Amino acid sequence: MLKFLQQPAYKPTETGPAADAKYKRLRLQVFLGAFIGYAGFYLVRKNLSMAIPAMAPLGFEKTELGFVLGLNAAAYALSKFLMGSVSDRSNARAFLPLGLILTAISMCFMIVPIQWIGAEHKTWAIIVMGVLNALVGWFNGMGWPPCGRVMTHWFSPGERGTMMSIWNCAHNVGGALVGPMATYGAAWFGSWFYGSHSELYFLIGTFAFPAAVALFIALLAYILLRDTPQSCGLQSVEAWRNDYPKNYSEKHETTLTTKEILFHYVLNNKFLWFIALSNAFVYMVRYGCLDWAPTILTEKGIDLKSAGWAYFAYEFAAIPGTLLCGWLSDKLFHGRRALPTMIFMALVLIFVVLYWMFIDNLTVVIISLIGIGFFIYGPVMLIGVQALDLAPKNAAGTAAGLTGFFGYFLGTFILANTIIGLVAQNAGWGWTFAMLVAACLLAIFFMGLTLTEERRK
Repeated sequence: MLKFLQQPAYKPTETGPAADAKYKRLRLQVFLGAFIGYAGFYLVRKNLSMAIPAMAPLGFEKTELGFVLGLNAAAYALSKFLMGSVSDRSNARAFLPLGLILTAISMCFMIVPIQWIGAEHKTWAIIVMGVLNALVGWFNGMGWPPCGRVMTHWFSPGERGTMMSIWNCAHNVGGALVGPMATYGAAWFGSWFYGSHSELYFLIGTFAFPAAVALFIALLAYILLRDTPQSCGLQSVEAWRNDYPKNYSEKHETTLTTKEILFHYVLNNKFLWFIALSNAFVYMVRYGCLDWAPTILTEKGIDLKSAGWAYFAYEFAAIPGTLLCGWLSDKLFHGRRALPTMIFMALVLIFVVLYWMFIDNLTVVIISLIGIGFFIYGPVMLIGVQALDLAPKNAAGTAAGLTGFFGYFLGTFILANTIIGLVAQNAGWGWTFAMLVAACLLAIFFMGLTLTEERRK
């Protein structure tokens, strides 16, 4: 492994009031670093979704752009699993900023196939666009695993649902800012680069401006993050808070081999596979609604600026919903994650049906998007927490990576991007909504298979 990614050595343990004060200060600092850093990844994540309506006049079609979107999800899925294993053996302080820098650079270069190759050479444009968007997805996969590592090492099981729900809002903050940044970035900087060619202004707002901001955030995250309490001369968080899970072992504080992580703690755990399948259908609904919302709205006669604010509303509605879901899982359900996930997905189902039945009514559509955003991100967050709960913390990145792989490869790449793009192009939006309804039901079913095991633990 590269030297600067190696985990820092444990320092002699400090105790006493000064150590307690240091612990509290560093927990807040590390949490802010993980929150800001992960929000930065979402500034340079799914930006192509916002660009799709503006690319149609340039000669690009929904089906081929849906495929490019899907490559991002497929690469992210593979990266989240494989790089999750690497992150379990890496220094989170270096791993996260490196991934964000590489993501931002790849995102900025998305301008090249659209502007310089163009639809006149569509085959090459789509290939280059696909490769770059796949790189964006791959490097983005370096964001969640180090954050999962940080959260499991600095926050104990009894507080993890609440803290993860707060941290999980980072991707809503970052994702919600993509719409306004695309709008105002184009307005502020478009004429500097493209003069009177206003049809190209969106390239700056959608790709270059968010990438520049993400580079600054990578530096800030490096300043704030620390790897583990022990690397700072502090106790494990379980010892500090006297909050040990039933399956806790001192071995969970050591670095495991890749073979131990994969074959002893992750791949042979059938309940991780159940939540991974549930996650696939949760993500199908999440991105089936989010990625195609700007396209649906613009096809209904809504201007791109209004569509961007609808995108913003969907993401920001998730913040109170995620906080509520995490709090309920800790306080009302006493650390159980499956039942609140199932309840929230049932509520998502109601809003998906409303979206479908009243798709020509803009007011109801916006309300439905807000409702879906409010309820969908709680399950997204809790499935990640449940994966962390089902594996020791030194295998946290890999366990969450498995569920993430299913969410992004099957749920997003195959179903939400590729299949929905094809169905929308050839059969209309009605059939896509029928698929989303089925996805809600399947997510609830597979999550239900974990109820007994979660009660036992």
